[in-house]
Amino acid sequence: MIYSASSIWAEYKTGNEFYYLYRQVLFFIIGLVGYIIASKIDYRFWLKHANKIFIICILLLIIVLIPGIGIVRGGARSWIGIGEFSIQPAEFMKLGLIIFTAKFLAKNDGILKKNRYFYSYMIFVGIIFGLILLQPDFGSGMIMVASIVFLLFIGEFQIKNIFFGIVAALIGLSLMILSAPYRLERIISFLNPWKDPLGSGFQIIQSLYAISPASLFGYGLLNSKQKYFFLPEPGNDFIFAIIVEELGIIGGIILILLFATLIYLGYRLARSLKDKFAAYMVAGFTSLLMIQVFINIAVVIGLIPVTGVTLPFVSYGGSSLVISMFMMGIICNVLIKGEKDLSFEFNQYKVKRAKK
Repeated sequence: MIYSASSIWAEYKTGNEFYYLYRQVLFFIIGLVGYIIASKIDYRFWLKHANKIFIICILLLIIVLIPGIGIVRGGARSWIGIGEFSIQPAEFMKLGLIIFTAKFLAKNDGILKKNRYFYSYMIFVGIIFGLILLQPDFGSGMIMVASIVFLLFIGEFQIKNIFFGIVAALIGLSLMILSAPYRLERIISFLNPWKDPLGSGFQIIQSLYAISPASLFGYGLLNSKQKYFFLPEPGNDFIFAIIVEELGIIGGIILILLFATLIYLGYRLARSLKDKFAAYMVAGFTSLLMIQVFINIAVVIGLIPVTGVTLPFVSYGGSSLVISMFMMGIICNVLIKGEKDLSFEFNQYKVKRAKK
């Protein structure tokens, strides 16, 4: 799908229609190596080194903001590297913060029921979000914060804090939107994209043009019309629109069901684990995947304003693919070496028998 969605743009920009495909294959090989390594490392390694990993991620977020070191693409200083080969520190921070939070919750069971600890931790997360926002990378920051909120909810904080957290988040979002005119334009274009069809509303309109006439089975693989310079970022943030255009509603539903299955298995594994650190870590990774998939698809079909979020495992992008595969490697190691609660498995078996 990356070849199908990006070949036209690749040939126009580089003269090689396979440019993005070759690079993604390289990223996949690197990700596969990372997956294998992560699946072999005992998951307790991450508990032992959680603080060090988190500090390294913080340093990367600071370094990327330094002019001359951080690489600017699309108006955001979000990459570190040499030429085309670069990494995105915000992607590493997602994993680093989840591992750190999993350790914090496992070592301080029930501590978030005390308001001062809950608010202190949310301020701490807000500071990290601020560093990502300075790039600016609003999408990655929102995914990270939402994943941590899911994890804190699993960590049993007081229900009343949900209300205060929502109010604080709405106030913060309002201030961020008002402080940046382009964010306000995205909100306006979300409400009525046809008000500025050649400007702020262009992406979502072209995305809907790709999805709307696709029918059950679409136009067929490689036969997208919108990838011919109509839909921006066809191989990246909006690849789901091309998938639906070429493979139809059926293709889109199959992809969503695959993600849903992966998410279900992730939460099921987290629930069955005796080791609290492992359970929190798997739940955090699963929440990260779920939120990113939801935001990407919701943007593409016009449910929420446009923000730059990739579709895990599917969109073009090295950092996203490598980190996602590395994350799955960690989950697989937990699956193999984590101690399961046999009573949970037995109860699941009894439920299935009762249904039969």
